[in-house]
Amino acid sequence: MHVLFVCNGNVCRSVIAERLTRAVAVEYDLPGLTAESAGTRALVGFPVEPLAARAIEGLGANADNFRARKLKPELIDRADLVLAMTEQIRDQAAGMGFGAGSRTFTLLEAHRIAKVTGADTIADLHRARHDLALVGRENIADPVGLSESAFCQVGDQIADALVPLLLALAPHEQARPVEDERGGLVVQPGSAPAPLAAFLAAQRIR
Repeated sequence: MHVLFVCNGNVCRSVIAERLTRAVAVEYDLPGLTAESAGTRALVGFPVEPLAARAIEGLGANADNFRARKLKPELIDRADLVLAMTEQIRDQAAGMGFGAGSRTFTLLEAHRIAKVTGADTIADLHRARHDLALVGRENIADPVGLSESAFCQVGDQIADALVPLLLALAPHEQARPVEDERGGLVVQPGSAPAPLAAFLAAQRIR
């Protein structure tokens, strides 16, 4: 399962999600789970925002060797699942690829559907998305310009939604590894740093 994460600048939220996904893939021996990210208004070529890098490292993943890039249709076309950080970004991304709407969600939306319905495939998520009442907006706010604490809170919010979702979907989706020119997995099998290992242990689902 190849996941594309999308935010605005591609230096904070989507990078946190991408690098956490790669770490989860190694820790749980899911070689078919791959991830990349992009931004609708990307700061093309920029590295991870320093406070976002600290949040990534605090979750036990690795922020090295990253450069931001702009969201393009070909990135959406090769993704099995597109997870956006806001509803506006979700709708923009869904309109950029043929048939992309059925596999494009906000991260919080996909997590809510999986948690409530027990959906364990992307098709199940899509089938259930209009059957559930929506309470509030499902956006993860951009922490740019805020404190280190705000970045940590955003990192925790992403992790709390993302890890259970990945562990529900990845074992049931067809493995389709995708090459990413920005580098491979960020930790070696069996070597997840202590913060990540502890977090993952607490996030095992159903």
